[in-house]
Amino acid sequence: MSEELSVEAEGETVGEAKWAALRELERRRPGLDKAAVRFQVVSEGARGLLGVGYEPARVLASCADDGLPPAPAQPRGDESDDAARLREIVERIAVEIGVRCTVQIAESDEELRVTCEGGELGMLIGKHGQTIDAIQYLANAILFRDRDDRKPVVVDAAGYRARRQTVLDGIALRAAEQAAATGQRVELEPMTAVERKLVHERLKDDPEVETASEGTEPNRYVVIVPRVISI
Repeated sequence: MSEELSVEAEGETVGEAKWAALRELERRRPGLDKAAVRFQVVSEGARGLLGVGYEPARVLASCADDGLPPAPAQPRGDESDDAARLREIVERIAVEIGVRCTVQIAESDEELRVTCEGGELGMLIGKHGQTIDAIQYLANAILFRDRDDRKPVVVDAAGYRARRQTVLDGIALRAAEQAAATGQRVELEPMTAVERKLVHERLKDDPEVETASEGTEPNRYVVIVPRVISI
């Protein structure tokens, strides 16, 4: 019969306390399946009046301990420093927003791709991908702060990027057909900067229409207009 391996940790926020507890569990059991860890908030903490009487947040993290030797950690001997740092950044963000997931990193000459897998990824993705796009932006900004040797970081969750790409391709092509047929501009719904770029890329070689972004964040959108053809 398996027993529970538990640790209690503190932090300025519940998210920081969860992160500290998770790191301690990993130290005690290398190769830990992070998605299997359960958290119990002992105290949400309090800053007190005018910063006096600060009380840290406290959480209890636990996982099954079957008494077997710790599972070997996934081999990461060929993982670069950037990949390892990126993994830590995304794992910490996920813990902070309350999502339990595993994080895999694939690195090529062109990009660093993060793939998150788990059962609670809706919160990680957010409406129209707003949360995952924000995570991707933060990961890029933190990893390559004050550096020129950067490469794109792509953060994905359960195949979301491919599914959304298919949807955006359909939206872009239908809007382009409408603009070309009517001679009128077509405005799409507000999108994140990542999604607007995908629409622009999809239609950049279309001989009948051209695209532009208008409006201000967070309501900036793509406009598709017929090309002026000179005779």
